[in-house]
Amino acid sequence: KCSENVNKIEKSKLHIKNMVSNCCKMKVREELKKLGLHFIIIDLGEVEIMENISMEQRKQLKISLLNWGLELIDDEKAVLIEKIKNTIVEMVYNTEETVKVKFSDFLSKKLNHGYNYLAKLFSNELGITIQLFTMSTKIERVKELIIYGELSISEIAWKMNYSSVAHLSSQFKKITGMSPSHFQHLKEKRRIPIEEIGNPTNIHQLQLTLKHAS
Repeated sequence: KCSENVNKIEKSKLHIKNMVSNCCKMKVREELKKLGLHFIIIDLGEVEIMENISMEQRKQLKISLLNWGLELIDDEKAVLIEKIKNTIVEMVYNTEETVKVKFSDFLSKKLNHGYNYLAKLFSNELGITIQLFTMSTKIERVKELIIYGELSISEIAWKMNYSSVAHLSSQFKKITGMSPSHFQHLKEKRRIPIEEIGNPTNIHQLQLTLKHAS
């Protein structure tokens, strides 16, 4: 009987890096269904499996997810950092729900850790502060809203909880090197997909932009 359980791991929750968009969720669903697993996607980057998952299934899933730029993560610190990133994305894309909550309190309560600990871990591991990552994520959302063309810059500033258009413009220029109106008139408007904002390449590029700006 013991040998029957040798290849089983008692874990009902999977943590998946970069699973922050509907497209990513769809890909995860497809791969889990291929393996015959019953599951519930309970949060950004988290999947609850309804049965034990074998080592072989886990190996196959890991390989399949990598093909879509997704990654199974087990290290506790890596899982927590991914949760921080996902919480920031959740805050940025659901501004109406979090507008009345101080972000440091929102993050601490959701992840059950003190903000100072989370901030130190994040900056030590990624080389960028939580504040700058949040600012960068907000600017990518602003770019998205500009590309949609349904709102004016002032309406976007209000929607994204900036204190003024000048505040938005200042942060936009700090992150991109150009003003929102300049970006608005570009023929090719480039933005970083939300699942790629926290990638090492994009973080390095952000660091270079900020260094150049200073």
